[in-house]
Amino acid sequence: MTGSTDTTFTGLAIQPADIDAAAARLAGIAHRTPVRASRQADERTGAKLFFKCENFQRMGAFKFRGAYNALAQFTPAQRERGVIAFSSGNHAQAIALAARLLGMPSVIVMPTDSPAAKLAATRDYQSGQRGSEVVLYDRYTDDREAIGRRLAEERGMTLIPPYDHAHVMAGQGTAAAELIDEVGALDRLVVCVGGGGLISGCAVAAHARVPGIEVVGVEPEAGNDVQQSLAAGRVVRIDTPRTIADGAQTQAAGALTFPVIQRLVRRVVTVSDAQLVATMRFFAERMKMIVEPTGCLAAAAVLEGALDGIRGQRIGIILSGGNVDLPRFASLIAE
Repeated sequence: MTGSTDTTFTGLAIQPADIDAAAARLAGIAHRTPVRASRQADERTGAKLFFKCENFQRMGAFKFRGAYNALAQFTPAQRERGVIAFSSGNHAQAIALAARLLGMPSVIVMPTDSPAAKLAATRDYQSGQRGSEVVLYDRYTDDREAIGRRLAEERGMTLIPPYDHAHVMAGQGTAAAELIDEVGALDRLVVCVGGGGLISGCAVAAHARVPGIEVVGVEPEAGNDVQQSLAAGRVVRIDTPRTIADGAQTQAAGALTFPVIQRLVRRVVTVSDAQLVATMRFFAERMKMIVEPTGCLAAAAVLEGALDGIRGQRIGIILSGGNVDLPRFASLIAE
């Protein structure tokens, strides 16, 4: 059991105990994903890097942790009516799989340009599940949150957003908890940032285990809303960013996630799409892994020099997922 006697977590949406409880719910259900190292990466950076490989999680991304933790706490009445979610792909698959495992219907609102592999996998998880379907929308002209709220009200389903939900945040934090419990104290933890669910949960878990650890977020250059928000001291909303990191095409941090980021994340840096491709190529060539563009955000910041002062440090890096269409992956790597 982890915890703190100071005020580090006072007033935040989740506490270290919430992450411990999530870990108990996920035990035997979620994969305890491997932590991998690379001699080439260490030599290149002068640091000791630990890659937490959530690309090997069930449905291929960390999102399963938060989705299952949230749905496992539904009442019998909520389970009967089912869950609704909106997502660019990984949260969609996670909710669909968790709902299937828990025997409830799911309705998923997804953009029309979702990666084909993510769309197909979501529908496959829903196959044979009563009342389950995918509802498509245009991410550049439609409001997915409005669509989700409307459908939830019409159908009496429970809406579980992709990041701004305490149970989701706590579930995601188990990734960092596992990493630190396995490898020991870290100097820095580097995490990708979309809406903030993963980094907020991981920041709470990391600070509970290693007080004073430096948590760093990484966004795509085209979608640095959280970086702007930290500078402004308030949530800044941007237009939907155009980036290959489809999982980070969020417009703003959440009302629950941003206060955690403000208090526990030291800073947020950005990387370019070209740096993401270079990192995808590194993982494929050197570590024999497929990591999707969004999943490469944190690693790209370390490997491509977006972070300074890392020499001699022990650095944890969350690889958030590996769900990418193979033709798309091949074309990006070949460029």
